Amino acid sequence: MWQRIITTGLILCFSLCAPPALAERVKDIARIAGVRDNQLVGYGLVVGLNGTGDKTPFTVQSVRNMLTQMGVTVPPDVNVSLKNVAAVSISAKLPPFAKRGQTIDVTVSSIGDAKSLRGGTLLMSPLRGADGRVYAIAQGSLVVGGLSAGGEDGSRITVNVPSVGRIPNGATVEREVRSPFLEGDALTLNLHTPDFTTAMRLAKAINHVIGPGTAKAIDAASVRVNAPRDSDQRVAYVAMLEEMEVDPGEAPARVIVNSRTGTVVIGAHVRVMPAAVSHGSLTVTISESPQVSQPPPLSGGETVVTPQSQVTVQKEDSRMFLLNPGVTLNDIVTAINQVGAAPGDLVAILEALKAAGALRAELIII
Repeated sequence: MWQRIITTGLILCFSLCAPPALAERVKDIARIAGVRDNQLVGYGLVVGLNGTGDKTPFTVQSVRNMLTQMGVTVPPDVNVSLKNVAAVSISAKLPPFAKRGQTIDVTVSSIGDAKSLRGGTLLMSPLRGADGRVYAIAQGSLVVGGLSAGGEDGSRITVNVPSVGRIPNGATVEREVRSPFLEGDALTLNLHTPDFTTAMRLAKAINHVIGPGTAKAIDAASVRVNAPRDSDQRVAYVAMLEEMEVDPGEAPARVIVNSRTGTVVIGAHVRVMPAAVSHGSLTVTISESPQVSQPPPLSGGETVVTPQSQVTVQKEDSRMFLLNPGVTLNDIVTAINQVGAAPGDLVAILEALKAAGALRAELIII
């Protein structure tokens, strides 16, 4: 696993040698409270498939109900065999300030045993919000990035996921969501990454530009800003706030380890208390060399296989290095490279330092 590890020293170089944090726009680090997306979900039928539909009972029931609404009655004793229809779940995001008649993208996913949705068309389906009300209507041809093919002998090849597709601009907004943007005498800016230093600097920057008392930091994530009531003035006011630049607070000392890919990312402010580290490994190799004993001809004996095992033990030199007070992880990487440890060994050393209380940083393993 650690063969796939990104070179720790390179990542450390990027993190420790990075330039000081530059000012960022307010629109890149915060957003206005209440101005957000809303999730929509629906159920529908995809038709026109090339024999890759599903055979689930609820798909047959849905087709019967649809035909009944269109004036076509299917006798109950008739077995409806469907191969080109699939029952699907539809999801979409309704952006803030979306108006009636505008279109949004939708994602269509099979909920039955359909093998592929390629070439299908979604029939008109309502999309509902968390309150159960219909906010959009979806319909259109699917764009499927996956591919699935199989042979009569049971062999099959699948590329990506053919049971999920998208319909660009596939839903039309039918109902608007009320926004609190114009309510009250103030707006609240919520930081994407809560930080007391960033919140304080944001409030200070707004007060410096607009006037004392305009902004007030509520907590590490929110800053309350007085705003005009008139809609035109409020829009211009928010546009000015979004273009303001603020120096965000520096991230806390943190080490993140991805155990699946072997990636190690080390922050710039990680420090280590005095500690002595010893690193060494023991390698045991067992090789099998079976020996065959063949009896002479016409002797009446039997062929015998005699196992022979050879055990080799190799112990690498165990070296110790000393970490001085306040040393950075750059020095740790240098010391590890000097003793010949692999990048994967860095994680074990970090965990040992954390357990000993010598690592002054948050160690996160994902």
